[in-house]
Amino acid sequence: MRSSPPPGLGSAAIGSEEETLVLDALRRGELFRYYGNDPAHPPPFAATLEAEAAALFGTRHALAVTSGTAALEVVLAAAGVGPGSEVIVPAWSWISCFTAVVRCGARPVLAEIDASLCLDPSEIARLTTPRTRAILVVHYQGAAADLDPILAAARTRGLLVIEDCAEAPGATYRGRRAGAIGDAGIYSFQHNKPMTAGEGGLIVTSNPFIYERAVRLHDLGQYRNHHAQLLPAREPAFAGGQYRMSELTAAVALAQLRKLDRIRDHCRTLKALIAPRLARLPQIQLRPLADPNGDYGFELYFYARGSEAAAAFRQKLTERGVCCQQRTGTYPQYRREYVINGRAAHRALSPFRRLFPWPARGYRVEDFPRTEALTTRFVALPLGWRYTSNDADHIAASVEAVHAELYG
Repeated sequence: MRSSPPPGLGSAAIGSEEETLVLDALRRGELFRYYGNDPAHPPPFAATLEAEAAALFGTRHALAVTSGTAALEVVLAAAGVGPGSEVIVPAWSWISCFTAVVRCGARPVLAEIDASLCLDPSEIARLTTPRTRAILVVHYQGAAADLDPILAAARTRGLLVIEDCAEAPGATYRGRRAGAIGDAGIYSFQHNKPMTAGEGGLIVTSNPFIYERAVRLHDLGQYRNHHAQLLPAREPAFAGGQYRMSELTAAVALAQLRKLDRIRDHCRTLKALIAPRLARLPQIQLRPLADPNGDYGFELYFYARGSEAAAAFRQKLTERGVCCQQRTGTYPQYRREYVINGRAAHRALSPFRRLFPWPARGYRVEDFPRTEALTTRFVALPLGWRYTSNDADHIAASVEAVHAELYG
């Protein structure tokens, strides 16, 4: 079927809609979001992207930024995460989930995941200290974490919940959009994401304090008239960074946002053709989800009995033309070089410098037996916009055939 990884979800759906909006921006010569050729009519695309995203996801505010990583750094800092703070982060997550906390001057505290490959809610009680400020919940590969117990644990302890929806922008949890349930959410428009502009990011929140501070942080401390009309300024100015999204990026992102649910529904249809067939196979287990109906559906996971069995599945499925290799770049944080050495850009900026010996407890492989066991025995089956029902049938039939070959 497919001997190489499929194209990214959003990039596979790029078409005339993106072209039309980008050419509009180019022909007007207005590439900066806040002003262009007519002071009375600022360039439209970043502002429209924010308005439509807030309406779609169900929040009061949205803010376009330069990347998903920028979105994480801005929203964490806006929420008050800084030197001396701790943020609970799933040990199985993308690089930025860890580094964004470090760049705020805070310490990421790594948590075990559960079989959904998302944060285990029971870890919050174990890991919370007087310094804990927030919980970063990563909705892994299209599926929401179990938010009800996470929110309950957070509220009891006075913690903020930040949702990382970079890999799950169209997912829902019990009828609500992922990203709009906690205190703030972030999305990514990186090339491999369900909606893409090559790069770019988005913050959503209904919290006015977080929104105003995020605006200032992303625009050199400024709070321009566009945002003041949406929410009058209350916070004093402070030094910020520069993470503004351009009109070109916003044009592509807006076209992609408008396709998000269409791509999701297609992926869900494909998954529904495969999952029931795999569920009948006795030697494997489908990834359990907190809300199976809310899964975006672009990647189906199953567990084999052990790492050797998972490797055998991957090899034999690859031989049958089924793409089944891990494609997200996600792997355990405690195995990354910058965690192993505990460094930041400058020694004094490292939140780990007072922990000795290093790696300290909570940052070593042996501290995460469950994450190690789960992440060594899954098989990932990607789906996407260009997959057809015939592709879905081939994937299911191939897993059935390999299962029969391995187990008789």
